[in-house]
Formats: sequence, C-alpha cells, structure tokens
Amino acid sequence: MTLSAASRLRAVERKLLYWVSAYLLIGAGTLYLWKPLLPALVVLAGALIAMIGFWILHLFWCRFKFAADPFLLPLVAFFSSTSLIFLYRLNPAYAERQLAWLMTGLFALWVVTRYFLHYRLLAEYKYIYALAGIIGLLLPIFFGIEQGGAKSWLDLGFFQVQPSEFVKILLVLFLAAFLAENRLALAEGTQRIWGITLPAPQEWGPMLIMWGISLLLLIFQKDLGTALIYFTTFLAMVYASTARVAYVCLGGALFLAGAAAAYSLFEHVRLRIEIWLDPWQQAEAAGYQVVQSLFALTAGGITGTGLGAGMPQFIPAVHTDFIFAAIVEELGLAGGLGLIMIYMLFVYRGFLIALAAKDDFACLLAAGFTALMGLQTFIIIAGVIKLLPLTGITLPFLSYGGSSLVANFIILGFLLNISHEVQITSGRS
Repeated sequence: MTLSAASRLRAVERKLLYWVSAYLLIGAGTLYLWKPLLPALVVLAGALIAMIGFWILHLFWCRFKFAADPFLLPLVAFFSSTSLIFLYRLNPAYAERQLAWLMTGLFALWVVTRYFLHYRLLAEYKYIYALAGIIGLLLPIFFGIEQGGAKSWLDLGFFQVQPSEFVKILLVLFLAAFLAENRLALAEGTQRIWGITLPAPQEWGPMLIMWGISLLLLIFQKDLGTALIYFTTFLAMVYASTARVAYVCLGGALFLAGAAAAYSLFEHVRLRIEIWLDPWQQAEAAGYQVVQSLFALTAGGITGTGLGAGMPQFIPAVHTDFIFAAIVEELGLAGGLGLIMIYMLFVYRGFLIALAAKDDFACLLAAGFTALMGLQTFIIIAGVIKLLPLTGITLPFLSYGGSSLVANFIILGFLLNISHEVQITSGRS
C-alpha cells in the first residue's frame, strides 16, 4: 500500500464527509426554523461540534496514512447525524447527553485505531475475555438497577453504564480466538457418533460452558434482547468458521427449546410474547408502546409528515429503541427503507473486510462484529414493526444510549484496523 493509495482512500472518505456535514447542518437548520424558540446554540452548535469531531479523526488518519475502509466512518457519521437531529427534535436534553457520548465514542475510536493496530496479539488472551465477560454480567445481578424490565445497569453516580454492551465485544474476541484455534476440529470433527462426525468435547466444551453461563446470567438479568443478540452472533460465527449447517440447526433447536422454557417460567417473557401476538388487547396498558408505534408507522405513509410535523411524543421511550418509528413517521417509508439500505451497506462493507482478511482470527473477528451489528439492527427494527417481539435493545448509532454508542465505536475501530492491515498487506505483496 503506497502513501498515495492511502491518501486516495482518505480522499473518498473526505468527499463523503462533506455530504454528511451538509446533511447534518441542513437538518439542524430545519429544526431551528421549525422551532425558533429553541436557542440556536443548542442545535446548530451541537451539529458543528459533532462534525468537528468526525473531521478531526479524519485528519488524524490522513496524517498517519491510515489505509482503512473509506466508507465506514461516513456511514457512521450519517447514523450519528440522524440520531442527533431526531433527538434534538424529540428532547434536546437527550441530544446534549448523546452528543457528549458521541465525543466519548469518537475518542474511543481514536484510541482503538491508534493503539490496537496490532490487534492480533489479543488472540492470546481469550480465556481472560471469558472471565471478564462473566464478571461483567454478574455485576448487575448483585449491584445493578432495573430499567425497562431488565436488571442490566450499573449506577456509577454521574452516569449509568450497561456492562452487557461491552461484554458483547469480549464475546466476539473470545469466539474469534477460540474458533480460529479449533476451526479444523469443529469443521471436520474428530470422532464419530451414530455415523456423524463430531468434534471432541475438548474442542467445543469450553466454548459452550462459557456460552451457557452467559445465557443463565442474562436470564437472571431479564435482558432477553441481549441474550438473543449474543446467541445469534454465536451461531453466525460458528457457521462462518465451520460452514456446517448442522450447527446452526442444532443451535436453532436449542434456542426454540430455551424460548419455550422461558415463556413458561418468566412472566416478563410471556408478557412480551402476548403483546407481540396481539397488542390491541392491552392497548391502554402493556401494549400501548407497540400500538403507538404502529400508529406512527402508518401516519408516515410513503414520504412522511415532514421533520417536526409528526407526533412521535406519544410513543413512550421513543428516544431509545423506538426512534426508528419516529424516523419513519416524519420521513416516511422512503426514509425508513433508505436507512435500512445504509445499514445493509455497512454490513456489506464489514463482510468485505472479513473476506479480505489474511488469517482466520482476523476473518472471524470482522465477521463476528459485522454479524453482531447486522443482527442487532434487524432484531430492533423487526421489533418496532411487530415482526418479532420487543427486545428493548438499541438501534446501533441511532438510539439514545451511551454504553451502546461507545461500544459500537470500539467495534468500528476493530473493523477499520482489520481493513487497514488488509490494505497494507495487499500493497506489499
């Protein structure tokens, strides 16, 4: 990878950031004109601060000839801009907090791309990740507070943190290292049972033990949305490593059995399933949020009511997992589909990075993080439109939530580091 080639990649990124900057400033200006009583400094200065953060990071990468994918940062800048625009429209107080978390996330992204370029060394500490993940999930059970029916938050005084958002990073790191080390044994098997070739317990045992502990802890936290993301990401990474459909089918059967058991044992799960099947029976109580979301989606039509002209405030906690309903109401089906297509583009670029990776660990790490982001996006959007039961998770880079936002920027940093290594290696070969 020559310096001029790295510069060309950053030039593409720079052109896209110009468009995103214009998009954010137009959105902020529209909000100010729609509600002039809102101080200009609150909206316009917030937009400027956000874009300055992205531009500083871009200039840093230009200086150090960072040769990563040129599309991912502009895509994330677009998501973050949309988030700020709609949070300012819904509740400026949440937007100001999100802006602070956005700056924290950009700093975390800078740290990862500056000090973790040699990410492959992380593969040596896989069991430390497993232990740290278990501790991270245990802490909220004993010291956490409950929000939205899930006991997954730690109150640190000045702010609250959700450890499970960072545990998902540890999970992917652990699985990538473990699967890369045992890929052949898992794919080909080392013993035969009833004519079926299977891996020996020493290959899959530690992985399933860690996974079972994680799921049990999440059940105690009642954070079933995160458990679903963990489980589907696990299956995606196992399939990426082995290409064996049997593992996915077995995992799907275990999931259905676990879902049936959770439905019969936990009132929280049973209520969410019942609301998913028929929210109208509890339209004034537990089903109110889903019903109002459906009203908002219907009111948007094809082109939407226009920014600031909808009534998303009737949806409880619209700034978190239901921000997609607010976006569709005011930007319409066209805006919602456009947003989904941009998420698909993010996933597409992530899998391209995985396919171009030079070894199993890098490939599985990129595939795992990309699958995690894609599955999380699908699960939350499917919950908002009533395709799946509600899970209470955040829409990546869009929903209000500091822990989720910072964790997603860390994930972005690892994807960019893998992409950078691919480009550098390709240039030298």
